[in-house]
Amino acid sequence: MAVKFFEKLSSNYLELLEDKEDFNVIIKVGESPNTKIFQAHSAILRYRSLYFRNELANVSKDKNNTKTLDLKNVSIQQFEIVIKYIYGGIILLENNDTSFIFELMLVAYELFFDELAKHLETLLIETESHSHWLRLNFTRIYQKIFQNNKPQELQKWCNDIVVKYPEKIFDSEDFFSLQENAFVSLISRDDLQMKEVKIWNHVIEWGIAQNPGLPSDPEDWPNEKFLALKTTLRNCLPHIRYFQMSSDEFIDNVQPYQQILEKNLWKDITNKFMSPNRQVSSTILPPRVILTPKLPNRNTDPFSTVINEEHASEIASWVDRKADTYPVKNNPYEFKLLLRGTRDGFTSDSFWKLSDKQTNLVVVMKVKGTDEILGGYNPIGWDNNLDYKYKHCNDSFIFSLKNGTIQTSILSRVINPNNAIFCVASCGPIFGGKLGSGDLVMCNNCDQDRNCYNQKISYEKKIKIPINNDEVTWFSLEEYEIFQINKGP
Repeated sequence: MAVKFFEKLSSNYLELLEDKEDFNVIIKVGESPNTKIFQAHSAILRYRSLYFRNELANVSKDKNNTKTLDLKNVSIQQFEIVIKYIYGGIILLENNDTSFIFELMLVAYELFFDELAKHLETLLIETESHSHWLRLNFTRIYQKIFQNNKPQELQKWCNDIVVKYPEKIFDSEDFFSLQENAFVSLISRDDLQMKEVKIWNHVIEWGIAQNPGLPSDPEDWPNEKFLALKTTLRNCLPHIRYFQMSSDEFIDNVQPYQQILEKNLWKDITNKFMSPNRQVSSTILPPRVILTPKLPNRNTDPFSTVINEEHASEIASWVDRKADTYPVKNNPYEFKLLLRGTRDGFTSDSFWKLSDKQTNLVVVMKVKGTDEILGGYNPIGWDNNLDYKYKHCNDSFIFSLKNGTIQTSILSRVINPNNAIFCVASCGPIFGGKLGSGDLVMCNNCDQDRNCYNQKISYEKKIKIPINNDEVTWFSLEEYEIFQINKGP
């Protein structure tokens, strides 16, 4: 029977890492001026990592019998964790946020530490706070995980979301820069919840974007332009369910690009439309599966796409002016969603239709391009009849929530109750300010950049980075939600 003493072995190897006498490898980590030198041992590096085995084989020794490696694309903090994993088989992540863990996973895959990378990948997916961060930064995450094809579990996790909510990718401003392998992985899914003709049009739009200079009207294209588009889409076209389109959809959308289809396929499709029972030689893919939507369940489905349960408990404690935050399981408030959307879908009409004269409202906004979540609490509500008028309130507040790289939440209570809540029929929720401005303002035209803002006027603190000045800070929102909160029995 074998007895294994791995803990002592791990400790001894970590001590070897600190030994400065017998090293024969120098590893320069980071970009100047933020660089650090690590000393290591070639025997350990070669047998722990195929990456280092290959790199060391291509580097010559200097006069001191030492080899030097450069890792410019790895941060010092990342490599400090990696080197301890190499020598001791341990990782310490307690003080690192989700963004760091995600980037560390990508580094681990690049260095061929698949065991470490897969552990981090599972941690990101299965830990609620981490998966929530992934959702908030979905488009950026989606782009990065397909640059390295190894995070396949994370790719599947993301695609399981996208097939249900295709607009997350297909309607995003980064769609045209989507990598081919990511695009193909989506349109090949049998459960992609999108009409086939829309999938086709997105394929054509993406293909044209990869070929700058193509005229917008295909009738103006010479044969070589069609050939270029066909080459670009060679891995996409086999995944289109042509036979799931109506004849009108096919004629209006596919026929202008018939030259990019194989001749036999084009013949089979046109014949099939004329005679549905006719046999064809081309492969006919099965129809996309239409998923049956499930009723939301608070116990399993997240109540919000912007905040998590911990955020909700913190907001609840501020409402009740508690010194300590409520435990998640003992949050006395229920968050009832009134309105949700992205900046492209926001209108003042939708806000006033669902929120007019409602009380105990919590507004949360995900700031585009950052980890910031801003919001406010309005216990007395907004009134559409009070256009360009203030409402007095002693208990309202605005806030910034801890999230990702944002290490600390900010609570800013009202200091000028007479100007606590501002009602403007042509805008969304406005907290504080003075006539024509506000402390936290969600404008009507949120589909444009820099049309929400924060400043310090009627509330005690500024909440939008930079926070150490009283000037107006403009921003664009990515997602928003408005809840009505009610205390349970």
